[in-house]
Amino acid sequence: MNTEDLYRLLSAGHVQAQGIVDTVADPLLVLDQSLCVQNASRSFFKTFKVGRNETIGHHIYELGNGQWDIPELRRLLVEVIPKAAAVINYEVQHDFPGLGRRTMLVTARKLHHPDSGSHSMLLSIVDATERYRHDAARDMLFAELRHRMKNLFGVAQSIARQMTTEGRSAEEYRDQFLGRFGALVEAQSLAFTEQGETDLAQLCERILAPYTTNPEAVVIGPGASVELGPRMIVALSLVLHELATNAAKYGALSASGGEVRVSWKVGEEPRELRLKWAESGGPPVNPPSATGYGTELIHSATTYSLGGQVDQDYAAGGLQAEIVIPLENASPPG
Repeated sequence: MNTEDLYRLLSAGHVQAQGIVDTVADPLLVLDQSLCVQNASRSFFKTFKVGRNETIGHHIYELGNGQWDIPELRRLLVEVIPKAAAVINYEVQHDFPGLGRRTMLVTARKLHHPDSGSHSMLLSIVDATERYRHDAARDMLFAELRHRMKNLFGVAQSIARQMTTEGRSAEEYRDQFLGRFGALVEAQSLAFTEQGETDLAQLCERILAPYTTNPEAVVIGPGASVELGPRMIVALSLVLHELATNAAKYGALSASGGEVRVSWKVGEEPRELRLKWAESGGPPVNPPSATGYGTELIHSATTYSLGGQVDQDYAAGGLQAEIVIPLENASPPG
């Protein structure tokens, strides 16, 4: 039986009123014209941890620690009887004894007893605390999703606009763009986890997975546990993708027996992440004659997005790169 059915039965003066009241899961009170408690449901006693003697016959504003003595609620309840109106889902936030801070939705309806001509009021109380928390969490989730999607499209636009078409075919442009976009999508997938954070080792494994057809070609860690926020995930994903792509085209991953080793450590004073990329066993390395967009992307993602710095050494035995990122806003190592 729902509250609407109960309201109709009590308005008709049903003889089994108390039994009906006790079947309703939400706390219920029946108040007389002066707002004193005539009756209460079992769920009311159980929810608010009170007994019949401290409830029946007492004014609603005297119950418990006075949690229902709210000026606005008082005004609304007083208007129910003379105006034959109803208060629907009036929100009450209070520190209830034994319950803590809760959000209650109060509904009040007038009861008219035809035999005596008297009036009383049925008051139902629904604990909406968890529902409100769930709704707030859902709203935050969708707001975060909108924010991240906006960032995703913004970065994708930037990549597309800054990639030059000079000296490359349409297929080369497509493949390069899709590679970078794929790294961006993978980063968003990692960032948008239930926990909201991703470990650095997990990020390296996911981004470098396409380049590990030979399990011995890419060695990751071990290193300190570093939890990354969304901004670091996106920026580092792009950096690692660029380094891996270059290694696959020109460096250690382009030759049989070549190796890429990714390692990192966390400094304490100042607190910063030092990520190292070391290639070996590949063809001889020659410094590029001009700075390409990939190198610019590595530097801009590190410098502008993360506030860090990157040093690339085109050593004859293989590219050596060190990326230093401040960790003021990152989680401490585990």
